[in-house]
Amino acid sequence: MADRISPEDRSRLMAKVKRSNTKPEMVVRKLMHAHGWRYRLHVKEMPGTPDIVFPSRKAVLFVNGCFWHGHTCRLGRLPSSRPEFWGPKIQANRERDIRKIDQLVADGWRVMTVWQCSLNEPELVLPQIERFLRSTTDVTETAAMKYPTRGNDA
Repeated sequence: MADRISPEDRSRLMAKVKRSNTKPEMVVRKLMHAHGWRYRLHVKEMPGTPDIVFPSRKAVLFVNGCFWHGHTCRLGRLPSSRPEFWGPKIQANRERDIRKIDQLVADGWRVMTVWQCSLNEPELVLPQIERFLRSTTDVTETAAMKYPTRGNDA
């Protein structure tokens, strides 16, 4: 399927996609702050520039968009247009994420990935994050949100 807009317009659109202070990130930050957790933001000196850093607990959170980081949920599906572009791009993002997580763990940090889809029910995400922060788990991620399907099993 061909792209409906020109490459120049597509480039302008893609340039507007934010790296930090995204809606999912703001949901997590507000949730954590409201429950008494204090943290640092976007520490550039750390591999991968984690979104939320808890220095006293040697723990970081990455709040990842399901599409951009190739999550296995419904939101992480590749578009049907230009699969020759999107497939390698998303795969490269996933490989970079793994490298950065490995670097952080090697440096003694613990890492949790909070997936965008899990934030549809933030009250279920908070206990997962708090359990991680109080644990000694090296690497974990939030559970994917289950979306109802259309048809008889909805």
